Amino acid sequence: METWDALRSRRNVRQFTDEPVPDEALDRILEAGRRAPSASNWQPWDFVVVTDRAQLVELAKVWQGAQHVARAAAAIAIVAPEQEDDRRSTMLHYDLGQATYAMTVAAADLGVGTGHAAALDQEQARAVLGFPDGHFLAYLLSVGYPADRPLKVIEHLDRRPFDEVVHRGRW
Repeated sequence: METWDALRSRRNVRQFTDEPVPDEALDRILEAGRRAPSASNWQPWDFVVVTDRAQLVELAKVWQGAQHVARAAAAIAIVAPEQEDDRRSTMLHYDLGQATYAMTVAAADLGVGTGHAAALDQEQARAVLGFPDGHFLAYLLSVGYPADRPLKVIEHLDRRPFDEVVHRGRW
């Protein structure tokens, strides 16, 4: 798939087939996250890949909106260092967003669906993933092949019109 098509095909997937995602595809998705830009090349992320069904079920308990993680072929946990000040925290979340989006586009390029989720229960996250003190689970990406329909370019996007969103020079 071409980059422009991958961008236009990416959507949040919440229902997955039982087909596993090959390690080579997972590695490519993870590499996209690793290559994402960050402030001063900080690279504040670590990625924990989960493919074990029992572990996915437990991981889905970190937030009420993460049930799709339990049914995915895999999940990528995006773990980051805790920050002491607002400026660093803002930079951190911007950088994590870039890594997350890079992974979703790379997955779409492979025909693999993703769904993002927040993480509220950090004790559950630490119990499942074993990340060290001073870190937290920032986001989750469920990963798998869409059960409803394959990824393809979305022709009629449910978004605000371009001319309503884009302002040139001034608002």
